[in-house]
Amino acid sequence: MSIFSQNTIPSSRRIGTFIARGLAIAAATTLVAGCAHHRGSGPKKEQLAASKVTTIGVNAYLWRASLETLSFMPLIQTDSNGGVLVTDWYTNPKNPGERVKVTVSILDQDLRADALRVAASRQVQSSGQWVDAPVQAATVQKLEDIILTKARDLRRNAYKG
Repeated sequence: MSIFSQNTIPSSRRIGTFIARGLAIAAATTLVAGCAHHRGSGPKKEQLAASKVTTIGVNAYLWRASLETLSFMPLIQTDSNGGVLVTDWYTNPKNPGERVKVTVSILDQDLRADALRVAASRQVQSSGQWVDAPVQAATVQKLEDIILTKARDLRRNAYKG
């Protein structure tokens, strides 16, 4: 028996039926997608992208905003599934006697203020040694606000894109 038996070579009728079915499915999908896109007859409202983006283990907007916000600091640990970013010590060239280290934890898959936790450590140089120094609460709060604002902007721009 030949490998080119009657059952392995599709007839032109079967090919035509296959193509017709494929076109019908494509047309139906397009119509459904079109109907879903044009709901309502009122004025068009600005829509936002989903607040829960989970292609990684945590909210992608918070993750990306954290990376962008801390991009000037060297990173020593990044875990997108666990939602942890840890920077190395950063010394501002304008203030070489002080250095800062930041840890960002993203705690949820939703874009919410309580899904973000920022911790910072600060050291100052004293007699040639680095000594721990307090970090003002306003500094950590400001960093959280910057990340949250950037994440919201990323979400807003994701739909416009």
